Amino acid sequence: MSIGLGLIFGVMRVVNFAQGDFMMLGMYVTYFYAVAGSIDPLVGALLAVPPFFVLGWIVHRLLLARVTGGDPGRQHDAQLILTLGLSLVITNATTMILTPTPRGIRTSYATQAFAVGPVLLNQARSYAFVMALVLAGLVYLFLTRTDLGRALRAAADDPEAASYQAIDVRTMHGLAFGVGIALVAAAGGLLATYYPIEPNVAGNFIVLMFVAVVLGGLGSIPGAFVGGILIGLVQSLTLLVLPFQLQNTGVFVAFLLVLYLRPQGLFGRRARTV
Repeated sequence: MSIGLGLIFGVMRVVNFAQGDFMMLGMYVTYFYAVAGSIDPLVGALLAVPPFFVLGWIVHRLLLARVTGGDPGRQHDAQLILTLGLSLVITNATTMILTPTPRGIRTSYATQAFAVGPVLLNQARSYAFVMALVLAGLVYLFLTRTDLGRALRAAADDPEAASYQAIDVRTMHGLAFGVGIALVAAAGGLLATYYPIEPNVAGNFIVLMFVAVVLGGLGSIPGAFVGGILIGLVQSLTLLVLPFQLQNTGVFVAFLLVLYLRPQGLFGRRARTV
């Protein structure tokens, strides 16, 4: 989930408050794939990638590009208001159209577990984790081994210099937003294999997404991935000593500790002062 958010911020310098809502839409699309087409949700999560990439591209072209004017450093307030408003529109429209009734996908592996010695690993969560690793690996290869990925990184590092190299920075912004939305939609599809689906589910994850991105270092894709892994580990360890309702307590303690010791995040670069 956090990789898409980190990619969008790293390239566009846009804080996308609607990221969790696109995740929720990905959950619903995967649900309807499973109900209407009898498509396994693990496959449905992958099938959600192309349409959500197109959706992200359209949202950027019609909304964000008009606000930023192609310059990721402009109009921060307008960006925040726009993505926050988009979040409210998506949540309320989904509630009106699909009702707030929670839904779920029934699979043969949702209640099964792998036995690893004395440890039991839920199969649905295990499959989702493995597929998330694969997607993260594909994103890494795309960014580091393809000309388009290198152009995307150049646009993120120095938009002005990238434009001198005949890189269309505005196109790179649209690509980054499309990929970021596609990734979080796929994450939502994987999440739907074991988590209830309802319009307000984004609120349970959006803060954790931001924490993961900040922990790893703003704009760092590897950092966002590692931040997400750390959050999961800290949540699991917290449950050993605290009730389920307080599982995020350890996350926020770790978050504050990292910010105190390393304000730029684990993989972030310290800002230079002149």
